[in-house]
Amino acid sequence: MQRRHFIKTCFLASAALGMSSSSFFCREVKKRPNFLFILVDDLGWKDLGCFGSSFYETPHVDQLAARGMRFTDAYAACPVCSPTRVSIMTGKYPARLQTTDYFGAPQPESVSDHWTRHKPLLPAPYRDHLPLDEVTVAEAFKKGGYATFFAGKWHMGGKGYYPEDQGFDVNKGGWERGGPYGGNKYFSPYGNPKLQDGPEGEHLPDRLASETCRFIENKKDQNFLAFLSFYSVHTPLMAREDLEKKYREKSAGTVQKELTWGTEGERKVRLVQNHAVYGGMVEAMDQAVGKVIQKLKTLGLYENTVIIFMSDNGGLSTSEGHPTSNLPLRAGKGWLYEGGIREPMIIRWPGVTCPGSQCSEPVISTDFYPTLLEMAGLPMLPTQHLDGESLVPFLKEDNHLPDRCLFWHYPHYGNQGGSPSSAVRCGNYKLVEFFEDRHSELYDLSEDISEQNDLSQKFPEKASELREKLHSWRDRVSALMPTPNPNAK
Repeated sequence: MQRRHFIKTCFLASAALGMSSSSFFCREVKKRPNFLFILVDDLGWKDLGCFGSSFYETPHVDQLAARGMRFTDAYAACPVCSPTRVSIMTGKYPARLQTTDYFGAPQPESVSDHWTRHKPLLPAPYRDHLPLDEVTVAEAFKKGGYATFFAGKWHMGGKGYYPEDQGFDVNKGGWERGGPYGGNKYFSPYGNPKLQDGPEGEHLPDRLASETCRFIENKKDQNFLAFLSFYSVHTPLMAREDLEKKYREKSAGTVQKELTWGTEGERKVRLVQNHAVYGGMVEAMDQAVGKVIQKLKTLGLYENTVIIFMSDNGGLSTSEGHPTSNLPLRAGKGWLYEGGIREPMIIRWPGVTCPGSQCSEPVISTDFYPTLLEMAGLPMLPTQHLDGESLVPFLKEDNHLPDRCLFWHYPHYGNQGGSPSSAVRCGNYKLVEFFEDRHSELYDLSEDISEQNDLSQKFPEKASELREKLHSWRDRVSALMPTPNPNAK
């Protein structure tokens, strides 16, 4: 059985923050709160100071963690972006909606010109948009009287499936592209039809923060849900010149070159956080977060705004520049090992979450939907958020959820080296099943967070138990599977 575990540091944290002796007590908020949801693209579990990085500087997010609750075992529903984003918007596992790969990945009938054309398996087909018949969290909040806003990366469908078609009153920069690939990319002109160009050289993270601030100021007298979805820190790897220079100086001589790299499957994997451009991208994101939080404070809204911080998949460590390391977690984006799915997650609920508190209970991105509804006092939609559980009991630290298993299904070849697979975590045990040869690997995450000691032969009964749970879940959600590739070599 998985035991609920919290580290309470309310009193010490309140003293460190200069709060009065009564400020730290967890209490109910009477007024309906506002919501700021911050989603960072490709940010790894160890890419923040408050999650253990000694290279990247993230003082604003670190301060958010110091004033809220940090979740150490928080997961994205998929090791790539679009499926996780759909899970947040719908409260459903990507496998249930058949949205299991990033939108734009090859379908089984279109791999002939793709690098996977001779792989043993054809990927499972997937739906390349968030279905309009799903009641998104934005639509639920809009119906509840909230003003809704989206800024940044969407990547959940093209024309007809944009944020404004899925419950958001305002959309600044959200369309079908998975990165800032138009114009001057991370600098204006952006070449984004949903974001007017700014002055030449304007930096995209700061612009998205400014748009969010503008919306908050315009809606300061109305409850709002603001969704700030950074394109950062997704490729292309580009940083402001001043920040790149700072991290080049910081990285000089930090580690011997031969210690920088390891291997994961057929890919090399970064073992050290010392990439100067990526460091500048992380810090620019942090500065943008600080800008929005300062606006909330200036407007007197900070103490009545719930702030949620999350990433959509693991840090990019095995491909496309290999910009970060997720150690001690194994692998990264595109893999079902912990480095691909475990995320840095923070929630600050003023008057409820104790400053500096920590929760190590396994939670997943499908949980946001019912959590937000309960926080806002809006009607729960159990037929919609089928795969999510409200985290309010954890945030109040006065209760716990029933023991449950978490599931993942990625029946595709990832650009980062991962192969078609599924996974399940029950308590501290995690099983990964690989579809090419049907072998399974079993890990005890409480003793082996790095997933180096496969226990499937030592504990065959536990492996069989988790495999059966995984297969039963795939049947329940009608998960689509890959098929043999007639052109395999």
